[in-house]
Amino acid sequence: MTDTQARPLEGRLALVTGATRGIGRATALALAEAGAHVIATGRTQGALEELDDAIVATGATATLVPLDILDFAGIDRLGGALFERFGKLDILVGNAGVLGPMTPLAQIEPKDWEGPLNVNLTANWRLIRSMDPLLRQSDAGRAVFVSSGAAHKARAFWGAYAVTKAGLEVLARTWAAETANISALKVNLINPGPIRTRMRARAFPSEDPSTLPAPEEVAQAILALCLPSFTQTGTLYDFPTRSLKEFPAPA
Repeated sequence: MTDTQARPLEGRLALVTGATRGIGRATALALAEAGAHVIATGRTQGALEELDDAIVATGATATLVPLDILDFAGIDRLGGALFERFGKLDILVGNAGVLGPMTPLAQIEPKDWEGPLNVNLTANWRLIRSMDPLLRQSDAGRAVFVSSGAAHKARAFWGAYAVTKAGLEVLARTWAAETANISALKVNLINPGPIRTRMRARAFPSEDPSTLPAPEEVAQAILALCLPSFTQTGTLYDFPTRSLKEFPAPA
């Protein structure tokens, strides 16, 4: 196996949000093992440092960014800092997300509605706004957003989460349509399905986590969407069925 095959992201820069645990952490490690320099964001300094140790152990390097994804001005500063240091970005993985209240829509407090709306949707728009110019400087910019099967269902009590994930899908697909013919940037989504994470345990506390795939498994699927060789845009990869869904072209 050649170095290119073993480390297909060698020399590339990858930003991962929510990188301190679960799918985000596993994805950061997968990208590092593939050769990328990982820019990892998260709220907990200690967890970021543990991630850094794991990344260094793979032979890769990382830049740690303690950042609450709700610090929108901080996202703007991060974009400026990446431009000053690197002049480009090759990969964006929008993973940070929250479940929000599991309660009837009519009983959600405004502040509890705004939380998932800002984390799951608005923060990703702010990332697009800050990182789009950097990704356009890459010869193969890739953006992947972590969605959910809840975006396609109207399950009782899941309203806040489902609405924000549905919005995220339209957000990503719109960006894909806007960039489809004018840059090398490809924008896609992934539905991880049931995965052994803290969020899943909160939503389904009686479920046996040992029956679920580990975050490391879905991280490999996210890695595949980040490769320069993946050239489709505006699609959703459904991890449970291992299938790629293409949406109808906009009229």
